[in-house]
Amino acid sequence: MTDRPSTTESYRKYTRGYYLPPEPCFDWVKKDYIDQAPAWCSVDLRDGNQALIVPMSLDEKLEFFQMLVKIGFKEIEIGFPAASETEFELARTLIERDMIPDDVTIQVLTQARPHIIRRTFEALEGCKTPVIVHVYNSTSVAQREQVFKKDKDAIKQIAVEGAKLLKELTDENGGHPNYRFEYSPESFTGTEPEYALEVVNAVLDVWQPTPERKAVINLPATVEMSLPHVFASQVEYLSKNMRYRDAVVLSLHPHNDRGTGVADAELGVLAGADRIEGTLFGNGERTGNVDIITLAMNLFSHGVNPNLDFSHMDELVELYERVTRMSVSPRQPYAGQLVFAAFSGSHQDAIAKGFKWREEHDPEHWNLPYLPIDPADVGRRYETDVIRINSQSGKGGVGYVLEQAFGYVLPKPMREEFGYVVKSVSDHAHKELAPAEINDIFQAEYVNRAGAVNLVDFHFVRAGGDTVKVFMTLEQGGEEREVIGAGNGRLDAVAEALRKLGVDYHLSAYHEHALDQQGAASTAAAYVCLEAEDGASSWGCGVHPDIITASIRGYISAVNRLMAQEAAQA
Repeated sequence: MTDRPSTTESYRKYTRGYYLPPEPCFDWVKKDYIDQAPAWCSVDLRDGNQALIVPMSLDEKLEFFQMLVKIGFKEIEIGFPAASETEFELARTLIERDMIPDDVTIQVLTQARPHIIRRTFEALEGCKTPVIVHVYNSTSVAQREQVFKKDKDAIKQIAVEGAKLLKELTDENGGHPNYRFEYSPESFTGTEPEYALEVVNAVLDVWQPTPERKAVINLPATVEMSLPHVFASQVEYLSKNMRYRDAVVLSLHPHNDRGTGVADAELGVLAGADRIEGTLFGNGERTGNVDIITLAMNLFSHGVNPNLDFSHMDELVELYERVTRMSVSPRQPYAGQLVFAAFSGSHQDAIAKGFKWREEHDPEHWNLPYLPIDPADVGRRYETDVIRINSQSGKGGVGYVLEQAFGYVLPKPMREEFGYVVKSVSDHAHKELAPAEINDIFQAEYVNRAGAVNLVDFHFVRAGGDTVKVFMTLEQGGEEREVIGAGNGRLDAVAEALRKLGVDYHLSAYHEHALDQQGAASTAAAYVCLEAEDGASSWGCGVHPDIITASIRGYISAVNRLMAQEAAQA
C-alpha cells in the first residue's frame, strides 16, 4: 500500500474557494415550495455526451434527440459544433433533414473565441427553427490566475468581444429573428459575485435584450464548491442586480461535485432562476450534471406540472443505457429498479394496508406510506416493482403479491403461515423470489395438495332435516376406499367420512372467494384450517370451478399437510 497521509491529515490543504455576495441575499428562504416548473434545457447531447467513454454515434444522437422531444423538452443543446466533425454533422443533419419541431429551440455551445464562433454559425446555416447560441468564458479566480494569466478587465473583454461577434454575425444574416444569445461566466461558483455581475452586465450592454427577444444568462456551478444555500444567495444577488432583468432568462447549470446538484437547482429557482440546464439521470463530467428527471419528478410529487413526461420510465432507462453505455443506479430517484421496492416486512405491511385504504376511501390526493408518488405514474407495476420478496419480507408482502398477481386472498393466519414458508425458501436460496416463484411455492405447498389421502370422487345427498350425507371415494396407501359420512353440513360430513379412515382433525377456519385470475375461466378458491388434538394446525387450499369441490380439495390439502408434519416429527 502506498504511504500517503490520511484524510484526517490532508484536509488541511483545502479551503473554501467560493465568495459570498457583498450584501445579504436571503429572500429565497421565505419560500417553502416551487409553484411552477422552470424552463428546461437538456444538455445530454453536449455536456452528457462529452463525458462518455465512448461518445454517441450520429445515429444514436439522433435517436436520443427524438426521445428528448418526445419527453417534452423545448430547448435542447445539441452540441459544440466547432469541437468535432460529429458535432458539426449533428447540427447539419437535424437542419437538413428538417428534424427539429417548430416549437423546439436547439442550442449550440461555443467558446468566446472568434474562429470557433464563426465555425458555430456555419453549422447553423439554413436553420428555420429557433436557435440559442451559447457563448462562454471562464471568470473564476483560479482560471484567471492559473490558466489565462489575465486580470479582471482582460477576462471581461473576452466576454464582451465574444458577445459582439455573436451580434455581428447575426446582423450579417439579416438580424436572424430566430437567433437568441446565451452567456455563461464559466466557473461562476469560484468567481466573486460582484465581478460576475460586472461581466454579465457588460455582455448584456452589448446585446441589449428586450422582453420580446430575451437573452439567457446562465450561472454554471461548473464545480460545486459551497453549501446549496450559499449558491442560492449568489444567484439571488445576480437576479436582483443585473441590468435588463425583465429581458433576461436567468438560467442555472449545476454540476454535482458535492452531491448537492438537485439542492443547488431547487434553491436557485427559489432565488430567482427561470431555467435549468441539466441531463437525464445526472450524466455529465466528473460526478455529472443535475438530474432533470429528479428535479421534474420532485415538482410532480408536490402537485406541480413538470411539463415533461416520464410516464414510461423503463423505456427511457433502456434507451439511455443502450446509447450512452452508462448504467442507471438501482437507487436512482424515481427511475432506479429498486426505488419503490419494499423488502422489509413492516414496510410491506404498511404499503399493502395503504393500498387497501385507498380502495375503500378513494382520496383525492396521494398519501401512502413509504411511496412518495404512485409507482404506476412512471410505468411501474405494483406486483413486481413495489412489494419484493426475500428473507426479510413478511406475511403482508407475500399475501399482497399473491393477491395482486394471482388473485389469492389468503386469510390473515394463513398469510402468516405461508410467509414463514417463503422466508425459509428465500433464506436458503439466498435470493429474491419473483412473483411466479412465490406462486409456485404456494401451489406446491397448499393447493390441491396430494399426499396420504387423495380425493377420487364424491357426491352428496340430503338425509332429512339439516343432515347431509357424503359418499366419497378416496385413495389411501395406493388403494381406493369407499367411505360414507354424515353431518350438519358438507365439510362436517367430509370430516366424519375421513374419521373412518383414521383421520380425525377439527375444522377451525374456512374461507372462500371467486378467484380472479387474468385469462382464466371462473374459478373458486377455498381455504381450510384444520387442528389436531395436540393443538398443531395447518392450512390447505382447494381450487376448482365448483366451490363445493374446491372446499373438499382444500380440506384434503390441509389433511395432507398436517399428516406430513406429523410424519416429519415422528
